[in-house]
Amino acid sequence: MILIIDDDISIRASLSFMLKRAGYEVVAVASPKEAIATIRDTAPQLILMDMNFSLSTTGEEGITLLKQVKLFREDVPIILMTAWGSIDLAVKGMRAGAFDFITKPWNNASLLQRIETALELNTFDDNNNKECSQNVDHTKKEDTGFDRSFIIGNSDELNKVLDVVKRVAKTNASVLITGESGTGKELIAEALHRNSMRKDNNFVKVNLGGISQSLFESEMFGHKKGAFTDASADRIGRFELADKGTIFLDEIGDLDISSQVKLLRVLQDQTFEPLGDSHAHKVDLRVVSATNADLNKRIAEHSFREDLFYRINLITIHLPALRDRREDIPLLAKHFAYKQCEANNIPQVEFSSDAMTLLTRLPYSGNIRELKNIVERTIIISGKQTLMADDFEPQINSCSRTTATVNSDGLTLDDIERHSIIASLEKHNNNLSHVALDLGLSRAALYRRLEKYDINYKK
Repeated sequence: MILIIDDDISIRASLSFMLKRAGYEVVAVASPKEAIATIRDTAPQLILMDMNFSLSTTGEEGITLLKQVKLFREDVPIILMTAWGSIDLAVKGMRAGAFDFITKPWNNASLLQRIETALELNTFDDNNNKECSQNVDHTKKEDTGFDRSFIIGNSDELNKVLDVVKRVAKTNASVLITGESGTGKELIAEALHRNSMRKDNNFVKVNLGGISQSLFESEMFGHKKGAFTDASADRIGRFELADKGTIFLDEIGDLDISSQVKLLRVLQDQTFEPLGDSHAHKVDLRVVSATNADLNKRIAEHSFREDLFYRINLITIHLPALRDRREDIPLLAKHFAYKQCEANNIPQVEFSSDAMTLLTRLPYSGNIRELKNIVERTIIISGKQTLMADDFEPQINSCSRTTATVNSDGLTLDDIERHSIIASLEKHNNNLSHVALDLGLSRAALYRRLEKYDINYKK
């Protein structure tokens, strides 16, 4: 049963009609007093709750009701309803324990999708708790239909992450993937897509850190021919390309505030208008985001919107650093070696025991990306078929010396990356091709980071 709490009779009627047509049992009440009485006597599966009642224009009555409901029915997901202009109320509600929020007027399809997601995730949590209480051994269960073939590793830490991926992949829940740079966030996003009901449609990757504020709308929403000076033809935006599929918003923590507002409006009801087009375009997509930034810190610094934060992370998946899953290092090293030899049409290489021991003991400030660079460059430069510990030393020093030095000083990952780029520029006399190769970046990615960190690289 779904409980609707709203003092507007027309909203109660329209929501009831829509939900009953979708097959749900519905109870609708008009006041907090009726809501508490209903919750005491029944067990709703989900609650749709307005934040403003006739006696309150500040939303405080809604917040009070939310807290009371959580006392009676702690595990019931609550979706809040509020106007766009008072979205800060929804943020307060999310802090108080609400599952999700929508703004009025809502899109029926989007609301039904969110209700379905909330119910599915709540069911997963219930089942997981029951399994845990019965001491079920998850390791003995078959991963029927779960595709992890492209993810290398079998450590407990990685398997815990993949267990969450398995449980949420088939829902439409927005997912925020966090973790240090180089931990494999894109692969986890791809795993969510490959194991979802959307797997036969597009998986669209967007590096938000590489899109300037002036190009954001054109890149994400598209444009019509003539919309601006250089718009010589129609352009399809990333959201439209991802329709019926998944959009992966990488480096979302680097998005400027103005673009965050535009993104939030699209994620709210999955509609947008291309530049130069007055008609709204509707999409149906799943949103997966990733960041290596501390978004809570950025919210406190007012550089990241709290309402956007709650919109993108119904589920948070945190990836462990490579140093926290060292048993996966031999598998990863052999995988990267195999791929490098295959790509360059050279005989496959082997690792001596002392070489593998050395690799498993490194600090890896750059995580999997650093391991990949060390292995690939050692293969090319050494020219040997059996790699010894000594063969890796020059590449380890090149990749790790700067990050190892600054990491002990308690600097942020951005500080570490900036130091690494400056050191490489000095080492290669500002030759950007050599710097990009040294850091394992494409030239485009290197240019973005030079701009991001305001590094002067002119000769």
